[in-house]
Amino acid sequence: MTRQHPRLSHDRRILLMALASALPGAAISLIFLWTGDYTPKVQWTLTVLIVTFCLGFAFALRERVVLPLQTLSNLLAALGEGDFSIRARGARGGDPLGEVMSEVNALVETLRHQRLDALEATTLLRKVMAEIDVAVFTFDEGQTLKFVNRAGARLLAQPSERLLGRSASEIGIDDCLAGEAPRVINTAFPGSVGRWEIRRSLFRQGGRPHELLVLSDLSQPLREEERQAWQRLIRVIGHEMNNSLAPIKSIAGSLGTLIERDPPPDDWRDDVQRGLAVIGSRSEALSRFMSAYARLAKLPLPTLVPLDVAAIVDRVVTLENAHHISVAGGPRLTIQGDGDQLEQLLINLLRNALDAARETGGGVTVGWQRLPYTTPPSMELWVDDEGPGLSNTGNLFVPFFTTKPGGSGIGLVLSRQIAEAHGGSLALRNRDDHQGCRASLRIPLQAAAHSRTEQVAV
Repeated sequence: MTRQHPRLSHDRRILLMALASALPGAAISLIFLWTGDYTPKVQWTLTVLIVTFCLGFAFALRERVVLPLQTLSNLLAALGEGDFSIRARGARGGDPLGEVMSEVNALVETLRHQRLDALEATTLLRKVMAEIDVAVFTFDEGQTLKFVNRAGARLLAQPSERLLGRSASEIGIDDCLAGEAPRVINTAFPGSVGRWEIRRSLFRQGGRPHELLVLSDLSQPLREEERQAWQRLIRVIGHEMNNSLAPIKSIAGSLGTLIERDPPPDDWRDDVQRGLAVIGSRSEALSRFMSAYARLAKLPLPTLVPLDVAAIVDRVVTLENAHHISVAGGPRLTIQGDGDQLEQLLINLLRNALDAARETGGGVTVGWQRLPYTTPPSMELWVDDEGPGLSNTGNLFVPFFTTKPGGSGIGLVLSRQIAEAHGGSLALRNRDDHQGCRASLRIPLQAAAHSRTEQVAV
């Protein structure tokens, strides 16, 4: 076997190269010195000086080369240990070594700022994770819990120190890591009972796969929404019933007083008939109100079939038999929808537009177009009128709010429910190009109806 000699270090190679560069001159000088006619004292003195100067300059050159490299090595070692307070001296322009030092110092400053930003972002993330009222868990590929926030610890009724390092089955949430997500479940945890939304996502940490589990409590928001809905419902129904029952009570009291008079006045029959007529009228108004609300609350799910947009528009315009409606038309489009519901929606929009246009003697135009760059692909059907425009846009979709005499206040609300049930939207705004209003209905071309699992019963 051949013996491998250890390689010389960089500083030793520099020293040997420096000595080799001085060797020819020194050797020639020494040859002339010892072969010349000089006294031994001069020969030994000059020999010592030549050798001393050669060795001195060689070691000085070695230090000039090695010292900056050692400085850079110490600086990089400090960076590796996370110490960004050290800077290299001798950084100046015009000098190759100084430019290297300047670049290293700039790199240190950049890393210091990045580390500071990362520390601040991590601190903010930890604060947010600790304060949010959503339970957050992270598991590794073996479903071992690696992180849990304060809300998650409260949900499991245990401190985080006792939860970390345990498996999902041990802490009782392994069912949340299985099945589809997102989804909503009704279950009981050690710290709370209610309705929960489960969301999961995958990420990598340290090159290993991890899973993020988020549990959101939907019970309190749903109860708050339910409470507000009941308050609005009671306020609306109570207001309408008071409007009808107050005059009925007053007239009934007056009629009772009239009948008890002895002898009764000569025109008491006429007064009774007028009072009963008012009571009947208000009773019919209250009955119409309750019927309108029942219609609004019991809108059935749409039955989706292929529908030709042009055919629907032509059928509704013909049904309205209005000479003030002009059809601008549009491209040939087929959508998935419920024909009866969409026709009712379009009838409501056209009648509102006609009522508005009659105030100014203007007309109504209906048309449609395919919307580019939408996901999913959608179409827009618009109805323009030349009426006075909208004066109050904040209450357009408030149930039972109307500005038309004899209006029920449910037409636009019902129309928006139909649009949203088809996965679309309905909006009304004043026109920019002309006096009047534009009603814009947007519906996906493919089936995108929202599933509604609960219907409100009256």
